[in-house]
Amino acid sequence: MIEIIPMEEKHIEDVLKVEEECFHIPWTRRDFEREIKENNMAIYKVALVDGRVAGYAGMWHVVTEGQITNVAVSPEFRRMGVGEGLMREMIREAEELSMIGITLEVKISNAPAQKLYTKFGFKPEGFRKNYYKDTNEDAVIMWKYFEFYEDYEKTQNPAKE
Repeated sequence: MIEIIPMEEKHIEDVLKVEEECFHIPWTRRDFEREIKENNMAIYKVALVDGRVAGYAGMWHVVTEGQITNVAVSPEFRRMGVGEGLMREMIREAEELSMIGITLEVKISNAPAQKLYTKFGFKPEGFRKNYYKDTNEDAVIMWKYFEFYEDYEKTQNPAKE
């Protein structure tokens, strides 16, 4: 069973392991400490499987929007619904806080992640050239807008105005 809970300082060691498994330029202990202790905009969750940290996700609540900072699942726990659980929780938090939408960047080559985000209603909205410093790879900017956003219809049918 997957349990999604708020990230606490006690989780950082295990989150760092996931981070190192998933990213060429991993965040540091200090980065995570700053996020959960000092950043009032930050919302971080961990996914536990049998009490073990299987993944985590973070989001900043910036004015009326959510900015997903990271989503990572340990290779050992992939294809078990961990990523889906984390995304559901980020979306739930965003809706609860009345955000108009959530955005994120994803490597242009990361088809599995793009597929996951698309499943949750994210749509490609643009690109950031050479965004990822480790590979100079472009990022796809994806957005998910919520139906209560006053201009929601325009996000679904951009040609209609």
